[in-house]
Amino acid sequence: MDRFEGKVAVITGAGSGFGREFAKKGAALGMKLVLADLDTAGLAATVDALRAAGGDAIGITTDVSDAAQVHALAQASLDTYGGVHMLFNNAGVGAGGFVWENSANDWQWVFGVNVMGVANGLRAFVPIMLEQNEPAHIVNTASVAGLLAAPAMGVYNASKHAVVALTETLHHDLRLAGASMIGVSLLCPAFVPTGIADAERSRPDALANDAPYTASQKLAARQLTRAVEGGKLSARDIADLTFDAVREGRFYVITHPAIMPSVQLRLDDIAQLRNPTDPMSLKRPR
Repeated sequence: MDRFEGKVAVITGAGSGFGREFAKKGAALGMKLVLADLDTAGLAATVDALRAAGGDAIGITTDVSDAAQVHALAQASLDTYGGVHMLFNNAGVGAGGFVWENSANDWQWVFGVNVMGVANGLRAFVPIMLEQNEPAHIVNTASVAGLLAAPAMGVYNASKHAVVALTETLHHDLRLAGASMIGVSLLCPAFVPTGIADAERSRPDALANDAPYTASQKLAARQLTRAVEGGKLSARDIADLTFDAVREGRFYVITHPAIMPSVQLRLDDIAQLRNPTDPMSLKRPR
């Protein structure tokens, strides 16, 4: 897909970070935007900023872990603009610490947003794209955590590995179905200054933890905050790189090439049947 003007893009997690920058980039290219986020205030701020700059956008408060709400988002897209040409399954949250210390609520929350949010998006929007039978593109936001398995990030790692597998399978399934007009990209950024380190602000009360953070969870939170704040690429940079990949029809979007030796190290561990090497033993990408 290399023509964006007048096309409709749906972006989840649009209230901040990557989602907001995807929206700004899409608006600059003349796209019509359907924006979703659970953070109503952040979402409104994005929509207001785009409209003030002359953009065409609507915002729908959406919990992507709820299939009914995502289907309602799809219907709103059709009712407002009559179609969907790009889908950014971008909403994401995280929880850290030793895997045995993460609560059932942690697992339900992170997988509900990071995995089921993507699955719900595909279930709601791919049939629309198939029916349209015209060029379209899907971008699923994973992470380098979907290509590696760093310590004290088990819940997040597992969710992003699921997104990687789901997106690769989507690519194959669309081609098996003869739907080559729908492109797919897998976005795997490393550390970028976004709101991911403050994801707890969006955790539903029903999934809140009663117990205080453990030592490993406190350490993981501090390390994530430092790494994210120290990232040298901005969310705007990631948006530019992502749209470039869409134009080129490129599946893997690796925004931090310095991570690739760590990815290769993991693949070598598997191929040589040796115990996993700590991916953080190599230099952290910025």
